[in-house]
Amino acid sequence: MPEGHTVHRLARTFDTLYAGQVLRVSSPQGRFADGAAVLDGRRLVASEAWGKQLFLGFAPADVSDVRVTGLTRAPDTLWLRTHLGLYGAWTFAGAPDAPEVAHAIGAPRRRIGERDSLPTSAPSSSVSDVQITPVTSTSDTWDVPEPRGQVRVRLLGAHAVADLTGPTACEVITTHEKQSVEARLGPDPIRDDGDPEAFVARVGRSRVTIGQQLMDQAVVAGVGNIYRAEALFRAGVDPLRPGREVPSAAVRAIWDDLVVLMRDGAEHGAIVTTRPEDRGTAGGRGRTRQNTDGAPGAVPADQAFYVYHRDGLPCRVCGSPVLVKELVGRNLFWCGTCQT
Repeated sequence: MPEGHTVHRLARTFDTLYAGQVLRVSSPQGRFADGAAVLDGRRLVASEAWGKQLFLGFAPADVSDVRVTGLTRAPDTLWLRTHLGLYGAWTFAGAPDAPEVAHAIGAPRRRIGERDSLPTSAPSSSVSDVQITPVTSTSDTWDVPEPRGQVRVRLLGAHAVADLTGPTACEVITTHEKQSVEARLGPDPIRDDGDPEAFVARVGRSRVTIGQQLMDQAVVAGVGNIYRAEALFRAGVDPLRPGREVPSAAVRAIWDDLVVLMRDGAEHGAIVTTRPEDRGTAGGRGRTRQNTDGAPGAVPADQAFYVYHRDGLPCRVCGSPVLVKELVGRNLFWCGTCQT
């Protein structure tokens, strides 16, 4: 499942490709035909991420100024809410004159690195958190590609097409319903309105382990298994310690660290949590899907994490074997020596 930083990259991609455009919306698969019909011919006025939720705001086509104050709160604005879950993916294709953008996200399939641009010719295969369908053109006219697979939603604009497959959630909601969804989510470290005190308070009043709480989207939105493991290691906090027993200063420090790490991930399209002085130590490649080795100046994938998917390998700091256990259906990675 993608983590929150890539959903924010996805929101930026939609903003770059489609902001202000009247879009053709369809459901080639047919399962979202009614919702597509409601959105078809409307103007995209907002692309927002909150944790792992993506909200695309559509105003009536006759709205010409997308910068109108309060437009995204207007009662006639409708929102396409999507959550990719484990198997969802957005696939993009661009005309030769499409803006250059970085992309996200989806289930592991054929992909290219997020640092690459929207292609007009076939990309090479690698493993990342981006899926892009190439487009080839032999004339000045853009040949929009046919849908591939079970496409739930297709968005077609002036320069690009985006196809959604396999999402966990896909629905049209009102502004009021969007606000209700957001009210159930915890603060998002990437958003400017993220409230650290709300996060600290929620962790501190629960007996649930902090390792479990960090995966609860009602406690903090957007954190997944990688950021959970790495932030707890960097803070030196035992993931199995009840939240109410973790000092509030340590919880606040975790939040502050997540803000830096996740915003960096949103900016560069790769999760890198190791400090420079700890890279290159405690050799051995963990099992990681991240592929940044081909990007100029990128931290090699096998040096990017402290503990995530490095079970059995020596800790980069103390040399003790990295531990792993299942916690609420997900593998938890930590160092029993550094995190006490």
